Amino acid sequence: MLSNTEENYLKALLYLTADEAGKKEAGTNDLAAHLGLKPATVNDMLKRLKEKEYVSYKKYGKISLTRSGKEVAMFVMRKHRLWETFLCEVLEFSWDEVHEVAEQLEHIQSDKLTERLDKFLNYPDYDPHGDPIPKPNGKMPPRATTLLSSVAVHQSCTVAAVKDTSSVFLQYLEQLSIGIGTKIKVLEKISFDGSMILQVGKEKLTVSEKFSNSLLVD
Repeated sequence: MLSNTEENYLKALLYLTADEAGKKEAGTNDLAAHLGLKPATVNDMLKRLKEKEYVSYKKYGKISLTRSGKEVAMFVMRKHRLWETFLCEVLEFSWDEVHEVAEQLEHIQSDKLTERLDKFLNYPDYDPHGDPIPKPNGKMPPRATTLLSSVAVHQSCTVAAVKDTSSVFLQYLEQLSIGIGTKIKVLEKISFDGSMILQVGKEKLTVSEKFSNSLLVD
């Protein structure tokens, strides 16, 4: 039985390696930054996970999940994203509230509960933030990879996912009435600072380059 912390490490590694096409490894510093920890602390945990044969790595080098590590990580991520969907769709939590609660619920060790939850939600492919929900066989639905910042002027697109799932960014999107499925038209790009002028419904919005690099679109 793995501890909650060990599961969190494996899930973080899966996130860092599965959400970028072809990327199979992550650096210790990348993992530490993602978890908000010091590299030395992360290295100690990786040593333990290596001994249990869940990861492959050399000290402060590149890290990859073993087959068993990936299976555990996939199941934890699957539970997390299903719980986020349940909290939003059924219990009416806002999308900026669900992450911390799902962090607790994802460690429930019940395959039956997870499958019942999936069935109750009618087998969703994506969570409230547009992240793909792993299937029982480990397959992952395709994730949008196009950044809003790369959409050409006069072109339209649809918000598919958010890269930045921090509460402050999600709350800002709420204020702008932007969510998954929102239609956006790019009116202008400002070469000076990379900002963009968008048409969202009847509103014209000016957003920063950081903003446009935080949304994934179709």
